[in-house]
Amino acid sequence: MRLAAKSATATVPIVFVSGADPVSEGLVTNMARPTGNITGVTVPTTSLNAKRLEILNQLVPRGDAIAVLANPGVSWTAARAKDVQTAAHAMGRKIHVVTASRENEIDSALKSVVALRAGALLVSADPLFNGRLRQLVGFTQRYRMPAIFEWREFAAAGGLMSYGSDIANGYREAGVYAGRILNGTKPSHLPVLQATKFEFVINLATAKELSLTIPQALLIRADDVIQ
Repeated sequence: MRLAAKSATATVPIVFVSGADPVSEGLVTNMARPTGNITGVTVPTTSLNAKRLEILNQLVPRGDAIAVLANPGVSWTAARAKDVQTAAHAMGRKIHVVTASRENEIDSALKSVVALRAGALLVSADPLFNGRLRQLVGFTQRYRMPAIFEWREFAAAGGLMSYGSDIANGYREAGVYAGRILNGTKPSHLPVLQATKFEFVINLATAKELSLTIPQALLIRADDVIQ
């Protein structure tokens, strides 16, 4: 949609919020000095998977493998999977990457998680998975599996944890940019912002159901704890 908007006009100002690299995506050629009529805010998503793995590493017994659900149908998956593999190796953790590129493949991928006897699940940031909240949270509840997701909505719905960019803050920053443009500032004078505010949420009620004790170090780091 962002690229479609760009191709539709070279004069009407466009302000985007993107989880992808806007340079690699082709939206802008330079983050600090975007040329033309486009600027916006980048919100890290998949690049945080290594951080999510680090959080699970503090919670799950070291003998248990961690499953990573990923979508091979998007361009950045291979690079991000490599990042997670590198992080896992540094932690001395074994991971299993299971994949689904369509909604009807998610059930099969989750069955693989069970077959592999994974001790925890990391759901990669991806629009495909973001739209399957009930299915994914329901799976972790049914199999009593610790899991970490991207958005707080998953933790609020009964998932154990979430760690991701504060998307609401990203849209607020985009709104500020839109206001400045309406007041006369050119988009090319507004550098693409990189979101730096992140949100870590723990659902203690779910932890209790899973008979898990959340380490104090994680509780201290949490931005929100759901009782």
